[in-house]
Amino acid sequence: MDDMNFPEHWKEIKLSNQQLFSFENGIWKGKKEPFEECAVVRNTNFTSDGYLDLTDVAVLPIEQRYLDKKSLKWGDIVIERSGGGPKQPVGRVVFFDLNDGTYCFSNFTSRLRVIDKNTIHPIFLFFFLLYFHDSGQTRKLQKRTTGIRNLIFADYKESTIPLPPLPEQRAIAHVLQTIQEAKFTRQREIALERERKAALMDALFSHGTKDEPRKQTEIGEIPESWEAVQLKEIAKLRRESVKPRDSQGLKFVGLEHIDSGESMLKRWGDASEMKSAKNRFYPDDVLYGKLRSYLDKAVIAEMDGICSTDILVFTANSKITSRFLVYLLHTEAFVNHAVATSTGISHPRTSWDSSEKFTFALPPLPEQRAIANVFQAIDEKTAALEKEVEYLDELFRAMLDKLMTGQRSAVPLIDTELPS
Repeated sequence: MDDMNFPEHWKEIKLSNQQLFSFENGIWKGKKEPFEECAVVRNTNFTSDGYLDLTDVAVLPIEQRYLDKKSLKWGDIVIERSGGGPKQPVGRVVFFDLNDGTYCFSNFTSRLRVIDKNTIHPIFLFFFLLYFHDSGQTRKLQKRTTGIRNLIFADYKESTIPLPPLPEQRAIAHVLQTIQEAKFTRQREIALERERKAALMDALFSHGTKDEPRKQTEIGEIPESWEAVQLKEIAKLRRESVKPRDSQGLKFVGLEHIDSGESMLKRWGDASEMKSAKNRFYPDDVLYGKLRSYLDKAVIAEMDGICSTDILVFTANSKITSRFLVYLLHTEAFVNHAVATSTGISHPRTSWDSSEKFTFALPPLPEQRAIANVFQAIDEKTAALEKEVEYLDELFRAMLDKLMTGQRSAVPLIDTELPS
């Protein structure tokens, strides 16, 4: 950042300024009593947004004498000193935004604390350090030992940090926080939609939408107008294959293009580089991933194409709609059946011979359409929210770059319409 030209009214400082900042290295597991259990923030709790993911937090016995010195409080920034990967340089940061609980930080990290909050706003500093890492600056400040990337911390602390006036720092932080909060709101909505879909999957595939009387069958009680059938009675396996020379211009779908639990195909590849025969599919066919069936991969095709031989192509007959079939393959009952009938240890696969024997309750076609429409509406809403998240993430990264380099002022943005 030393070659960056910041606005003239901005100052420049270094993290090594002890009047502004204090640093503390992370904690090791305690060796001397008395101990006290403490939740420890590790590299695995870092997210790409710079906030904490506390779904899996290590709780370790820490020597009591270190707790005050090694604890975290609101406004602290935790810096990754060791870790990273081939495409991820070390030096990630997270902002500690909790006021409750006792948290420490691991030996692979360091804590940065702002001492003089009348000079520098902690959230502004966090966003700058997030930008500093995301723009690749920490790549120049790392070394590798035994395959692990380590931040050269002395050099990191000597990097130039821009310092706008405090009101401008607050304005920059406000703009970036507003965009991130809009993104987090959409992500929470997506999580709620997925929870709603999971609950409805269980209810609608066992009781339908009509609350009709029930009858006893070999698979238990089912709605009176439904029938117990095997998969082979309503679908068949498409066995058409395509050689590489005949695949030009077709879309290619591999297992990597199918998201677990999703019923809509959102991406694909190019078949022109295929070197072996692949399975052919057509619109309204259902593509089912037979490898590691616990991953729950099944989508409906909306175009012509070819797919990996680890994908089974199902075609529905007149007794079932393709939409209902694809959602059926996502039910817990079918996933459990596929897992139980898979063979192989390192690469377990199920097969059509096993899948065709799956027995389930089949409603009449109008009821199938009604059930599928419920799930399709949820899927479409989720997809729209995901596009918003993608847009907001792109907006955040663009604004982070422009605001942190002074290419754009945050002050006018406060009076304009920001994402809500």
